[in-house]
Amino acid sequence: MNSPFARLTDRNFAAKKLFPKSLLARLAVILATFVVVFSVVRPVVTAPAAQVPLSLSSTFVTVLLVIVTGILALRWVRNSLMWRLRNRLIITYVFIGVIPLLLLLMMGTILGYLFAGQFSTFVVTADLASELRRVEAANGTIAAQVALQSVDNPGRTPVLKVMNDPQLEREFPGRSVTAWVGDRPIVLQKGADGTALLPPDYTRQSESFSSLVMDEQNRMHLRAVTTREAGRERITVVSSVPVTPALLKIMVQGLGVVTLQRPERREPEERSQQRRRFGIPAEVQSPEASVSAGELRPKQGRFDVELNFGTALAIREWATGKSRIGLLAVQTRPSLLYDRLFKTLGEFANIVLSVLIGIGIFFALIELLALVIGIRLTRTMTKSVAALYDATQHVNQGNFSHRIHVTAKDQLAALETSFNSMTGSLQELIAEQKEKQRIESELAIAQEVQALLFPHDITEVETLEVHGVCRPARTVSGDYYDFLPVGPNRLGLAVGDISGKGISAALLMATVHAFVRAYTLVEKVPALAAPAVSSLGTKNSALQHFTETADLPPGTLLAMLNQQIYRSTPTEKYATMFLGFYDARSRELTYSNAGHLPPMLIGRDGSVRSLETGGLVVGLFGDVTYPDDSIQMEPGDIFLAYSDGVTEPENEFGEFGEERLIQLVQENRHLPLARISDIVIAAVNDWIGYGEQPDDVTIVLARAR
Repeated sequence: MNSPFARLTDRNFAAKKLFPKSLLARLAVILATFVVVFSVVRPVVTAPAAQVPLSLSSTFVTVLLVIVTGILALRWVRNSLMWRLRNRLIITYVFIGVIPLLLLLMMGTILGYLFAGQFSTFVVTADLASELRRVEAANGTIAAQVALQSVDNPGRTPVLKVMNDPQLEREFPGRSVTAWVGDRPIVLQKGADGTALLPPDYTRQSESFSSLVMDEQNRMHLRAVTTREAGRERITVVSSVPVTPALLKIMVQGLGVVTLQRPERREPEERSQQRRRFGIPAEVQSPEASVSAGELRPKQGRFDVELNFGTALAIREWATGKSRIGLLAVQTRPSLLYDRLFKTLGEFANIVLSVLIGIGIFFALIELLALVIGIRLTRTMTKSVAALYDATQHVNQGNFSHRIHVTAKDQLAALETSFNSMTGSLQELIAEQKEKQRIESELAIAQEVQALLFPHDITEVETLEVHGVCRPARTVSGDYYDFLPVGPNRLGLAVGDISGKGISAALLMATVHAFVRAYTLVEKVPALAAPAVSSLGTKNSALQHFTETADLPPGTLLAMLNQQIYRSTPTEKYATMFLGFYDARSRELTYSNAGHLPPMLIGRDGSVRSLETGGLVVGLFGDVTYPDDSIQMEPGDIFLAYSDGVTEPENEFGEFGEERLIQLVQENRHLPLARISDIVIAAVNDWIGYGEQPDDVTIVLARAR
């Protein structure tokens, strides 16, 4: 069992949501603890044998911690950050609208950078090629003049006026020209070194050769070789212009800073070993590894940033003809490239630039408008969803009176209105359900009370056994039956049917039950009956008999019951009633019927007699008299009283009917009365089938013995 301190600590951490709940989170805490322990132990441990295992263990635990932390971060993003619809919509908008725009801007920037780099290097290489073609063209002109003079004046040194042109000196600074007439060199123009240039064999394979070359001192030159035939002589002219800052400045004027980086010449290892073996000094390497020219002008604006580009440049070795890879670097600005690119357009370039700037501003405004619309749409949607979620929380807590304040006129607003309507309907339904439960509770109490009104402990007389049953169509019944002990040898039989159904019929049934009990269960009745006699008049012979014998005939009791119901209930309320008194000594049944279905007396010989003597229903009219009649019951005779809920149920074959009821009783007359009533009720239920029981079913049986 944990200590109280540990339990208190766990509760505090759990309350602050700091205690890790999942296994993965606990694993992350353990791994983080190990990482801290390793970071503390590693500087302390100095033994070389322990350093490697500690390092490997620390690396493994760190990598595992990073993986677990990444998984936990993804879970947090999914469960916390992505739980809210607003965050999902924002992230969706970012991925749909913002990230593609950023990618387009990034791609545009990269493409612009690459374009600017390619354009700037292309301009330099194009200028370099153009300058090389000029050197080649000038060299061709010199070769033609030398060939012409050699034909006209064989053996004489050619004198060319073009070599003294100061314009060419400015265009080709430091140029050297050597003419070879056969094997005899003629230096027409001295360069920096003043020596004759010997053309390699590979340059004489064609009439014209030009290239950017690197000499034995690793210096770069623009060289051209032209071969001509002059009679019997072969004329070869070699022109060389050193690549100097002055030359580059002429070529790349207005482009920025241009740098030519020569390739690094590496001496073969075999030759280097021979030099070292014989003590021969190494070849002299030029200290100038690159040539640079031009200047970078100041920024023309905020976005006129410095751009640096580089590209590979092919440079031949003059002696061998092998191609080496040098580097061409350009340092420029967008404004310089723009001036160079649109130099020929003049004022039209400003128009193009203005159009491009206008399109960019328009695109930015559209993107800004889309951003504002997206944010407003997101707020509208998430606000409605948040209001609906908050409303569902209120409903979940049982607060059905909460309503959403609807301000918009869109589909979400219609959904909020529908939600308000739904909660209102639920509130009304719950109120109705509570009212229904209250009524059902009251009906259950009424059913319990009504069940107490029906006879349970039946007091039978010596020569008569009785049984009654009532099955309500609803919770409470409007039918009535009772067995009334009025003396040691007399038993009253009462069967009734109250108009209507439900609770009102049940209340009237209770009233009838109370009246009948009050007028029959008395020992001495003259004093009680005198007011009733005076109210009904003195002409009734039955009342005179009542006052003289103290016996209450059933017709008199029905007359008194009619008067009470007529006075105490609305005019539309009435009841049917059969009331009889059985004398056990004489086996005589004295009865009167107030509008009820006539009971049947089924003899043991199969005869059937209907007990119809009586009058109108009770409670409908004021002064009504009810005659009495008597019938003798022999042992085995069965008295059968019933309500209309037994004979009137219908199906596709018609009503259940009296004949079917009498036949059932006759066929089962030898069975106990309770069994006979069960058979009759089962037959009625089968006749109804799956339909609802239309009316209360009441059966009263009495058998003489």
